[in-house]
Amino acid sequence: MGSRTKGTTSMEVGPDGVAIITLINPPVNSLSFDVLESLKANFNEALKRSDVKAIVIAGKAQKNLCVTVPMLISQLSVATLLTSSYAAAAPRRSSVAVELLTDTVEAARKPSVAAIDGLALGGGLEVAMACHARISTANAQLGLPELQLGIIPGFGGTQRLPRLVGLSKALEMMLTSKPMKGSEAHSLGLVDEIVPANELLSTARQWALEILERRKPWVSSLHKTDKLEPLREAREILKFARVQAHKQAPNLKHPLVCIDVIEEGIASGPRAGLWKEADAFDELLRSDTCKSLVHVFFAQRGTSKVPGVTDLGLAPRQIRKVAILGGGLMGSGIATALILSNYPVILKEVNDNLLQAGIGRVKANLQSRVKKGKMTREKCEKTISLLQGALDYEGFRDVDMVIEAVIEKVSLKQQIFSDLEKYCPPNCILASNTSTIDLNLIGEKTHSQDRIVGAHFFSPAHIMPLLEIVRAQKTSPQVIVDVLDLGKKIKKTPVVVGNCTGFAVNRTFFPYTQAVMLLVERGTDLYKIDRAITKFGMPMGPFRLADLVGFGVAVATAMQYVEHFPDRAYKSIIVPLMQEDKRAGETTRKGFYLYDDRRKASPDPEIKKYIEKARGISGVSIDPKLPEKDIVEMIFFPVVNEACRVLAEGIVVKAADLDIAGIMGMGFPAYRGGILFWADMLGSKYIYSRLEEWSKLYGDFFKPCEYMAEKAAKGATLVRGLLLAAL
Repeated sequence: MGSRTKGTTSMEVGPDGVAIITLINPPVNSLSFDVLESLKANFNEALKRSDVKAIVIAGKAQKNLCVTVPMLISQLSVATLLTSSYAAAAPRRSSVAVELLTDTVEAARKPSVAAIDGLALGGGLEVAMACHARISTANAQLGLPELQLGIIPGFGGTQRLPRLVGLSKALEMMLTSKPMKGSEAHSLGLVDEIVPANELLSTARQWALEILERRKPWVSSLHKTDKLEPLREAREILKFARVQAHKQAPNLKHPLVCIDVIEEGIASGPRAGLWKEADAFDELLRSDTCKSLVHVFFAQRGTSKVPGVTDLGLAPRQIRKVAILGGGLMGSGIATALILSNYPVILKEVNDNLLQAGIGRVKANLQSRVKKGKMTREKCEKTISLLQGALDYEGFRDVDMVIEAVIEKVSLKQQIFSDLEKYCPPNCILASNTSTIDLNLIGEKTHSQDRIVGAHFFSPAHIMPLLEIVRAQKTSPQVIVDVLDLGKKIKKTPVVVGNCTGFAVNRTFFPYTQAVMLLVERGTDLYKIDRAITKFGMPMGPFRLADLVGFGVAVATAMQYVEHFPDRAYKSIIVPLMQEDKRAGETTRKGFYLYDDRRKASPDPEIKKYIEKARGISGVSIDPKLPEKDIVEMIFFPVVNEACRVLAEGIVVKAADLDIAGIMGMGFPAYRGGILFWADMLGSKYIYSRLEEWSKLYGDFFKPCEYMAEKAAKGATLVRGLLLAAL
């Protein structure tokens, strides 16, 4: 993983008798064990020195700001967390939570004050809460985000936060992992005073002296009780929190562990809570969930690193204005995403009826945010004013980027790109939102192939977080850098992928929808499949998803894969048979489910007749009923198999990118680490043996690819080594 400079602390005693202990671990002053050991040494020295009256803990100044320490996890390497070695090698949490923060900092006979600006997340906030007061700037970020990494706060946060802000607010902060600004923290009592950044240290020094002189309260947060409810009432709050946590994430253990640890401190005292917290942290650190979520944490931040592109020193060009062709579901969603990030947008359609419908969709998207309280009406009106409708290309003469989002028809797209070349500036980026069509084919009749790129959004485009940036054969690195920058600015996670049918995500997951049809034709109940897949962690089952997307899109997409991968595609006729009876999914109130006026889904007994008819035509035999485990594996192992092909063909730069793309684009559960990370936890030998077994029973749809066979023969992981190398 490479070497790094050890973090440390420094101490300087002023003429007022206040010792400033500065945490130094650039670039963000992360709270490493080196820093903690140095902090303990300097703190003990300050306690011994007769010229020190009080102590202020701050972070090394960045841009004249005193920045405290962000979360502990930023110090931990993926390599150690993927093995059990870290838990064995690292000091026990109790040595920090109890010996340093509780028995040294909080119990000290000299007062300490934390000076907070920038980030105070995770361990940083836990150190601050052990001090006797906290001074912050209004825009500082404070929070305990450990649960998003599969662990719980490990330096006393589960015990101190409820005593400072109250049980309900503390549960909300920890279970959602959402930070708050210093101003809100002050209103809740987490912070004692809000000051401008240039007054932070002087105020913290003065506050520490006033605590010493008893003009300010000397508060040990671990022993505060005024904001805690009586035990019986507290247990009711905790009981409700458990129900909500299980409802939102039934497969996750660590939110419930966090609640148990909090309860221990309330029922048996804060010191008992600290010991339980330390034991729970150590156990969770070894869990598959932690390994998976830490992998996702680092992998997501690594998607914007593209060898041969982002390492060339190219600066992104500013994109000031964007044009979108097509106001349908995708085009209107893309327009919404752009104007929400303050980009002026031209939305072009072929006639006024379609244009007004497209603008109406954008307005509906924004009004939905207003109804949910995510946007004010004034902000909604200001945002929609950034959208301009058009029926021709005249307004395209000053745009910096065009995104084509019309129907998947090659000849139409080729004509559009030829027209764009005539009307757009010579440096304008020409992007397509196609989900399946070869970009080289789209741009083959132009003279601008170096600026043609795929900008593949996922529906609904203003909500789904993934942006696939597709490199055509001649796409310039500058264009990739520009679109990466745009993706970040519109709050998407951009992943750069190669050009092939379905690109990375849809290509990898095409066996997903085909496998479920194969199982249904062979006797597995489709509603059982949906239940098994949602239980596994997908947002909805494949049949409910098919209804939502619509059968027209599903059939058109499936035909692309049947055409391009005939050796391993499974062609089912269930959906075409349903379409003959005007079933098209949720829009027609009839698909694999029936839908009432509120779009609530319920099983439909009539589905059996379509399945039986398809089975009769296909001539397949019915298998014995499959257990849930087999259902999940028969659906996802072909996806793993295709993911291996995508990786071997170089469609993705690194395996971690494919993991993130599957999570962001298809809803694969993040706590399983992504499709390839999850596969490696099961092992290549096991997956290969199952695929081989099924291929003998059901044909080449399940046949293991060469990459899979090679890894299994060696007993090697599929990609773990590549994941680590990439990060």
